[in-house]
Amino acid sequence: MLIILFIFIIGLIIGSFLNVVIWRLHSNESIISGRSQCSQCKTKLKAKDLVPLVSFIVLRGKCRYCQKPISWQYPLVELATGLLFVLVYLVNLQLPVIGLQSSDIFFAPAATPTQLLKFFRDIFLVSVLTIIFVYDLRWQLIPDQVTIPSIVLLFVFSLLLGQSLGSLVFAVLVGFGFFGLQYWVSSGRWIGGGDLRLGALMGAALGWPLLIVGLLAAYIVGAAVSVVLLVSGKAQAKTPIAFGTFLALGTLVALFWGEKIINWYFGLLS
Repeated sequence: MLIILFIFIIGLIIGSFLNVVIWRLHSNESIISGRSQCSQCKTKLKAKDLVPLVSFIVLRGKCRYCQKPISWQYPLVELATGLLFVLVYLVNLQLPVIGLQSSDIFFAPAATPTQLLKFFRDIFLVSVLTIIFVYDLRWQLIPDQVTIPSIVLLFVFSLLLGQSLGSLVFAVLVGFGFFGLQYWVSSGRWIGGGDLRLGALMGAALGWPLLIVGLLAAYIVGAAVSVVLLVSGKAQAKTPIAFGTFLALGTLVALFWGEKIINWYFGLLS
């Protein structure tokens, strides 16, 4: 279990960094420079205030200096990232966790270069999707600073993992064009421009036909949540929905279980 614990802790640390990225993107601050500070009293935080998950619990969800509540976003993003990193490991590597030597603390020798490449690709994708999920949920905006460079990197990752250039280009064009058509028909009323770039990102990450699984999963989850909000009175027909959050979830579904879903579907047809 040592390696799983290690990956979970790394996920917590990366999740803490993602919180910084999310806030600084929103506030137009430099992501890589300057110490973290309380978003309310602006006090510079010390190392003991920044231990992922632990600091929030020890401080009982309040700033050490101004005693104002700390947003639940911070521990939830850290915890979710840690769990997602472990899921990436289990899905991709499935390596033995018993009897590992100290030299195997990172990855067991059984891991192939392709497995490791896919592991790091999925770690990167999970991190990007976490930023998009939270950012769009809070501010109904998908930052181009995240999606555009991610499209390029994920496209290269997918090529290195053996996907054909033609298939990838087709998936990117379908993802972009699917939302581009909706944007054009509605003059931007149905979706925002960020959804177009996110569609292209999904194509670059998932390829064809997993892109279809991601889109279907996003619409199914989005429709279910919308119905619940409407029935509960927490939303109205014209209430804007942060659809990027559902696209992020749909991408994760396709990433982890897309091939099984496709096999199950074609099994039903046969």
